[in-house]
Amino acid sequence: MGNILYTVAVVLLILWAIGFFAYGLGAIIHILLAIAIIAVLLRVIQGNKMI
Repeated sequence: MGNILYTVAVVLLILWAIGFFAYGLGAIIHILLAIAIIAVLLRVIQGNKMI
């Protein structure tokens, strides 16, 4: 679960960077950034638990 969360966060950060520098999509960029930060924070809070 943790690897999937980390992967989603990285993908969202990449999408945010592309949108910010190339397309200027406005509020969507900031929403993607906020989701990515939340995903990373959840991963840090949860630690490296192995199920």
